[in-house]
Amino acid sequence: MCKTCNTNPVYEFTNKRKLCRWCFINYFQRKTLYIIRKFGMIKPRQTIAYRNKNDFRTKALEDILKMFCGKSTSWVVKFSKNKKFDRLAVSNTLDMESEEVIDKIIKGDISKLKVSPIEKKEKLVIKPLYLFLDAEVLLYAKLRHLKFKEEKNKKNKINSFINELEKRHPEIKRAIINSYLSIFDFRN
Repeated sequence: MCKTCNTNPVYEFTNKRKLCRWCFINYFQRKTLYIIRKFGMIKPRQTIAYRNKNDFRTKALEDILKMFCGKSTSWVVKFSKNKKFDRLAVSNTLDMESEEVIDKIIKGDISKLKVSPIEKKEKLVIKPLYLFLDAEVLLYAKLRHLKFKEEKNKKNKINSFINELEKRHPEIKRAIINSYLSIFDFRN
C-alpha cells in the first residue's frame, strides 16, 4: 500500500517505499522543481525552449515545464530557429547520462566528458529530468495520460552492461551521477 494514503501503489523505490498514482505524480513534480532550483536552471522572466520529439521523455518534459511556468514568471516555447529564448531544455535522464559517463570512461575519453545538469553552448542547455530514471519518466507520462510515440530500445553493449548492473545493484545509475556531481559544482 501507498505509505501516504493507503491506496494501491504504482511504483516502488529500492528502499521498498511505495507510492500510489497521485503520490507518484506529486513526487515527480516536486523533485523536478527541486532539480530546477538546486542547479539554478531557470531564472525569473526567462523563455524556455524545448525540441518536441514526441517521445515519452519530451512529453514529460513539456508537461513539467508548463507546470513550472504556470507557477513562475517564465515562459515555455517549442524550439524554432526563428524564436528567441534564454534556455534550451532537453529531456536527458539518469539512464542517458550514466550511460555516457561509463561510455567515456571505458573508451578513455574522460577529457571529453561533459555530463552535467547545465551545459553552456550557444545558449544554456538545461536538463530538468537529469535525476530521473527512464522508468520513472515513462510511468509519469503514462499516469498523466500524455500522448507519445513508443520508441524502440537502442541496444548497445554499454547500455546492456549498465542495465545488468542496475538489476544486481539497484541505484548504480544514481551512484554514477551522484559521484560525478560531487566532483563538480554546476550552479551559476
